[in-house]
Amino acid sequence: RGGSTETGRALKYILHKGFPGGRNSSVPEVLIIISDGKSQGSTAMPAMQVKERHITVFAVGIKFPRWEELHVLASEPPERHLLFAGDADDAANGLYSTLSDPVCTATAPGCKVESHPCERRTLETVKELAGNYVCWKGSKQPNAVQASLCPFIRWKRVLIKHPSRCFRTVCPDPCDSQPCQNGGTCVPEGLDRYHCLCMPGYGADIHCAAKLSLECGVDLLFLMDSSAGVTLEGFLRFKAFLKRFLQAVVGQDSPMSVGVAQYDDDVKIPIELGQHKDTFSLMQRIDALNFGGGRTLTGRALKYIAQHGFRSTPVFADVQDDLPRVVVLLTDSKSQDSVAEAAKYAKDQNLFLIGVGSSFMRAELTTVTGNPQQTIVYSDPQDLFKRIPELQRKICSVGSPEGCQAQSLDLAFAVDASSGVGLENFLRLRRFVRSSCLHFVIDRDVTQIALVIYGSKAHTVFALDTHTSNSAVLQALDQVPFPGDSASAGRALLHVYSDVMTVQKGARPGVNKVVVLLTNGGGLQDAAAPAQQLRHNGVLVFVVVIGDAERDTLLRVAGSPSYLVHISSYEDLQYYQGLIIERICEEARSPVNLCKPNPCMNQGVCILGPGSYRCQCHGWEGPHCETRVLRGDSPRSPALPPRSHVQWSPRGLQHFSRALQHSKR
Repeated sequence: RGGSTETGRALKYILHKGFPGGRNSSVPEVLIIISDGKSQGSTAMPAMQVKERHITVFAVGIKFPRWEELHVLASEPPERHLLFAGDADDAANGLYSTLSDPVCTATAPGCKVESHPCERRTLETVKELAGNYVCWKGSKQPNAVQASLCPFIRWKRVLIKHPSRCFRTVCPDPCDSQPCQNGGTCVPEGLDRYHCLCMPGYGADIHCAAKLSLECGVDLLFLMDSSAGVTLEGFLRFKAFLKRFLQAVVGQDSPMSVGVAQYDDDVKIPIELGQHKDTFSLMQRIDALNFGGGRTLTGRALKYIAQHGFRSTPVFADVQDDLPRVVVLLTDSKSQDSVAEAAKYAKDQNLFLIGVGSSFMRAELTTVTGNPQQTIVYSDPQDLFKRIPELQRKICSVGSPEGCQAQSLDLAFAVDASSGVGLENFLRLRRFVRSSCLHFVIDRDVTQIALVIYGSKAHTVFALDTHTSNSAVLQALDQVPFPGDSASAGRALLHVYSDVMTVQKGARPGVNKVVVLLTNGGGLQDAAAPAQQLRHNGVLVFVVVIGDAERDTLLRVAGSPSYLVHISSYEDLQYYQGLIIERICEEARSPVNLCKPNPCMNQGVCILGPGSYRCQCHGWEGPHCETRVLRGDSPRSPALPPRSHVQWSPRGLQHFSRALQHSKR
C-alpha cells in the first residue's frame, strides 16, 4: 500500500478490533508481524499491551531489520519468536517449528526442532567523519572573513551483525539410508517414501540392484590401459566403469571366470582368471590397482595376454577348456606400437576381442577387433557408463547358444579376385571374410564354411568339409592367393552350384545354405541364371557390391532387395558386416526343405516324407544312390525294402553324411 511504517498503530488496531472472525478464548491467538522493524512511531507500549492479552507474537524481520525494535515486539523467549526472512528456508522452517511445538503441538512424527548459531543483520545509517576541510566563518571585524578547518560529516549505510540462535525443523529423510545402489540417485517423496533414478543397466530393480547377468559361460579378461596417454583421470574412470560393470553382472551363480590385466611399458595380470569368486574381494583388488604412466604399447599387451592370460589346467592333456575366451580392451590412447599383427595373433589363439574407448579411438579399436560390431565407443565420461548393457550383450554374443552361432548352416563365400578389384581391395575383402567367420562356430554339427575365389575362372580354396574349427579356417584364409585376371561372377556361382553346395563336397542335407558373393560389380552379366539355379536348389544368394553397378543387374542376381547390399567404398565394407551377418542368421533359422539341394547322387530323385525324405534311384542303390548296381546281382527278397527307398530324418541323414565324407577321405 506504500506510506510510512506505523507498527504501533497496527498493534493498537488489533487491541481495539481483536482478531477478525476469531473464536472464543479457548483457542490460542497468534500474531505474526512481518516488518523491517523501522516504525515511525513508538511500539513499546502497544507491544506490551498485546502480550498482556496473552497473544503470542512472532516478529519476522525482512531484509535488514532494526533488531532492537523486533526484540520489543516479539514474545518471550525472543530466540523462539524472533525470525529472519532474509533466508527464506530458515525463516519458514523456524516459523513452522515454533508454531508446531508450543502452539499447535503437531510436529510430524520423527521430526525435531534443532537450534544452530546464526547472525541477525540490520542495515543502519550512521555518521562518518570524512575529514577536515577549509571553511569560512564570520569575523568580528567588519568586511572580513575568517578561514579555518571544519569537520566534514557524511552519512553511510552499514551492516550491523547481531549473534543469535536460530531454529529449524529437521525431519528424517527417506533417502538418509542411501537405499539406491550402483550409483542410483534417491529422490524423496514426502517424509517416508522415495524412488531411485538408476544408472543405465540397473533400472530393472527399484533399488538399482544388479539385474544384468552374464549367464553365458565365458572366460573374461579385462585388459586396461594404464599408460601416460590415458592419464590418471582416465585410468580411474576405467576402474570405476569396471567395478560398476562387474557389480551389475557378476552374481554368486555366474558361470564365468573374470581376470584383470593392465599395461603400459609392461603387462601385469594382478587379478588372475577365476582367482576371485565373490564380488567383494574382486572389488577390493580392483581398488588396489595402481596407475602406471608409461608408454602405450597395446600391441605388446595383446600378444602377452594371448600367451599368458588364459592359463588353464585341463583334466585331460588333449582336452582344452571349451569356454569362449573373451578379452575386453579398455583404452583411450593411441598405441605406440603396431596392433594389427598382435590382434591377428590373439584371434589365431581363438580369443574373442572387444574394444572400448572414446570416439577418436574408433579406427584403432576396429583394427584390433576386426569388426566394428565388437567395438564400443563413448562420447563423454558419463556416456561410458551407459554402455554397460551393450558390453554385456557383446560378451554373451560369443558365449551364448542363442542366435546364429547355434544354427546349423552351410556357408560359402565367393570373392572377386580380379584385376578390377586390385590387390589392396582384395586384402580388404579377405579381412572381411575373416572377421565374418568369427561370428560362427565352425564345426561339423554347426557351421561349415567354404571359400571360392574367382577371376575368369573359379577356384575352391577350401570346401565345406575341409576345416572343422575357427582357427583352421582363419589360418587358411591368410594363405589365399590373388589371381588378378578378368572377372566372371557367373562362372563363380555356377562353380558353387556344381562343386561346392553338393553332398559329395560336404554339403549336409537338411541344413540351410547361403552363398555370399563379394564383387566390385564387374562380370555380373552372366550371373543371373546361375544365381537362379542356386535359389531353385534351396541356396540363398546374398550379393554384396562395392562400387558402381547397374541396380537392375544386381537385383536379377540377388533375386530380392533384401539380399542385396550396395556399398560405396571398400573402406565402408566393415560397417555393413553386422547387417550381413544378421541376414545370414535369419536364413539359418528359416525352415529347411530336405530335398533342396538334392541329397540324392547320380540323378536320384528326392521324395519328401513327413519329417524325412528318401532317394529314388535308377541304376544305383544306397541311401543316396551312391552305389552302382552291377549286372548279375541277385534279386532281393520281396520282404526286404529296396535300398533306394530308405527314409532319412534330418538327424539321421546328417550322421550318415558325415560318415560318408569320412569314408571318402
